[in-house]
Amino acid sequence: MRKLLFLLGLLAAQLAFPQKTIIYCGKLIDVKSAQVLNEMSIIVEGNKISDIQKGYVNPELNDKVIDLKSKTVMPGLIDCHVHLESETSPHNFEDQFRLNEADVAFQSIGYAKKTLMAGFTTVRDVGGSGVNIALRKAINKEEVIGPRIFTAGKIIGSTGGHADPTTGLNDEFRGNPGPNEGVANGVDECIKAVRERYKEGSDLIKITASAGVLSLESSGQGAQFSEAEIKAIVSTAKDYGMAVAAHAHGAEAIKRAIRAGVTSIEHGTYMDDEAIELFKKYGTWYVPTIIAGKASSDSAKKPGYFPAIITEKALAIGPKIQSTFAKAYKAGVKIAFGTDAGVYAHGKNWMEFIYMTEAGMPILEAIRCATISASELMGISDKTGSIEKGKLADIIAVDGDPIKNVMAMGKVDFVMKDGMIYKNL
Repeated sequence: MRKLLFLLGLLAAQLAFPQKTIIYCGKLIDVKSAQVLNEMSIIVEGNKISDIQKGYVNPELNDKVIDLKSKTVMPGLIDCHVHLESETSPHNFEDQFRLNEADVAFQSIGYAKKTLMAGFTTVRDVGGSGVNIALRKAINKEEVIGPRIFTAGKIIGSTGGHADPTTGLNDEFRGNPGPNEGVANGVDECIKAVRERYKEGSDLIKITASAGVLSLESSGQGAQFSEAEIKAIVSTAKDYGMAVAAHAHGAEAIKRAIRAGVTSIEHGTYMDDEAIELFKKYGTWYVPTIIAGKASSDSAKKPGYFPAIITEKALAIGPKIQSTFAKAYKAGVKIAFGTDAGVYAHGKNWMEFIYMTEAGMPILEAIRCATISASELMGISDKTGSIEKGKLADIIAVDGDPIKNVMAMGKVDFVMKDGMIYKNL
């Protein structure tokens, strides 16, 4: 009887004082102060961080201890530009005729898991077929493993533009897609296209303000929306509480999009001095995607990898993004981390850190771009982006010291998202 009472008392104590997880951090990157702290403890209760303390605190009864004394700990990384439905391949063009939506859905599950295991606990999926919305739901229900997703659903573009799914096809397949498919012309259709994305469950809006590289158009630079059309998109998106991300390579497209009020410019390859001043005047975010430019250029050098019209653009535009990033960084443009994952192999998102540091950004600033800055762009800085009391327990650790060697960012040994451990080597 005494033993039973003891066990019942122990159970009651456990229920009254739920188990805490204590993470011992050899090095802890404080992205808010831009400092590296030594010998720290993070206390996690449920899915949130309840405290951060100096030294290695003593655990209480039933507390779980995770020893990362030999690691560098930091907030879960955030990639503001991914495409989780697909991955680069010489068969991408034919896949649009070969794969069904179910095929796309199944392959996206693997890409999502790779992304999380690489340390990216939150991503912004900026366009796909709509499977990305279903993937977000499945991850939120813990039916599949992946990062926290904020998705644009289908991209919105103009007829014949970068987001027109029938661009470059023959008469049999070309058709005349409209706002439901993400193709809009004129203010009224642009408004309808935004409302369709809201109806489908998108978290944000993605537009193609300029032509693109990996689509069957002759130029990758030309502006593809008028300023009035973009203003209509931005205004309507604002009504529904959604930000607007604008794919834009050409300078004129960049400037139109900024003046029209978009939240971020993606790629920004040919931004000029006037565009840089507009970035600073309007407080617009820049999401560079350097790795996408390099990967596309490298793929284009392989005979037959892309159709000829894409090869020419990839070789011309891809190598320029890194120098544009360097120019924007030196000028003081606000930068958030984004990679265009899917244009290169998923799980290699971390390589963007290499290219950012090559272009002159210190690694600690690059990590800030992928944490606190990215969370500000996405409007979730009250929930994640830094290791602070009350925020979600999105925590990762790498083997080594990235401040001394950027390659450590590719050695993620520990991943916690929302208080749940997904990787612990």
